[in-house]
This record gives sequence, C-alpha cells and structure tokens, in this order.
Amino acid sequence: DLQDLVTTIASKPSHPLHVSQFSRSSIITTASLPSTDASTSAPHTHSKKRKLDNGAEAHGEVHEQEVKYIEYVPGNGQVTKEMEAIRSEFEELISLVDKVKLWVNMMMPKVEDGDNFGVEVQEQVLGELHRAQEAGYNLLDGLKTYHMNRAKICSKLIKYPNLPDYAEALRRHDEKAFFGIRQNLVDLRSIYCVLMDLLHKNIQKIRAPKGNNREALY
Repeated sequence: DLQDLVTTIASKPSHPLHVSQFSRSSIITTASLPSTDASTSAPHTHSKKRKLDNGAEAHGEVHEQEVKYIEYVPGNGQVTKEMEAIRSEFEELISLVDKVKLWVNMMMPKVEDGDNFGVEVQEQVLGELHRAQEAGYNLLDGLKTYHMNRAKICSKLIKYPNLPDYAEALRRHDEKAFFGIRQNLVDLRSIYCVLMDLLHKNIQKIRAPKGNNREALY
C-alpha cells in the first residue's frame, strides 16, 4: 500500500502531494492572511490642518496613518491533513519494528562459548531495527517541529504585519512542508525495503544462530 501511494503521488498530477501542486497558490490558501473588510484590514488615514504657535492655520495638511494589526493567522489545513495521514504510517512502523525486535531477541540463544557468528548476525539485525525505529521517532518529531516553527513565523507576522517578507516566509514554510511530507513517504518506503531485504537474506541466521555459521552476513 505504501509503495502504491508513492507511485500514485509521482504519477498522478492531481494528487495534493504531486510536485506540480507545490507552486499552486490554491494549495497555500489557508496559509494566507484572513480576509477582512477595508475598515479593519487596510491602514486608515486622515488629515488635519497644521496650526502655528499664534493659532493661525498653516498651509498644507499633516497626514496621520493608523496601522491595523493582524490578530489571527489561520493554520494550513492541507498540510495538517497530509501530516495526520502519514502520522499513522510512522506509528505503524515503530510498532512493527518493536515486534520484530522482540522476536529477534527471543531467537537469541543463551550465552556460551563456541561459534557465535549467528548471534553477531542477530545483533547487527537488531541494530538496524533500532535505527529504523529511531528514524520513525524522528519523523514524528518533524511534525511537531513544523508547527513550532510555523507558530514563530506567525507571531512575527502578527507583530510586524507591514513586512511582506514574513508573509512570504510563511508561504515558503508551508511549501517546504509539502516537499517534506512527500520525501518522508519515500524515506518510509526505503526503510521498509531495507529491513525486508536484511531479514530475508539472514532469516536462517536469525532463526538458528547456532546452526552452520559459515555463511557471511549479507
């Protein structure tokens, strides 16, 4: 199923995570500033006549401008939706790897002298499983990091609404998140492929580490 999803993303331009979708403004609409009426969103200007020290009116007017600050920046619903979809994939990876680690540990023989090459194979497999599980945890942490970094940009945007660079930074941040989600799915597939290959090639050593231990670890 994961392979089918990666293939679909790469071959179906209409998929939200297809590379052609990243540059479309419609994907980033929820990251844009909320639309309000002119009375609250646009700067208000009014003018008044200047007066001299003697009370007489001077020629020309002084223009005063009031800046209305943004009070709310919506979240990017599309990014959140896609992140929630892959969160379950990460959690499933962690759970499955945990079960395989337990199985490999149960296959390990008691400690004794002799040819322990099969045990070394088991230990190396456990090490690879541990790295895969850590990768799953790191992917989950990446989801939290996205929201934390986005919140920092939004706080700056609220504080300095007249600096367009913050709005552009927010858009770029969400665009990067789409690339990250797509790449995370590819990485997840690669992790499964590596683990399946390693387990398949060394299944005999894992099941019977004290058997004929002349074969090398693949």
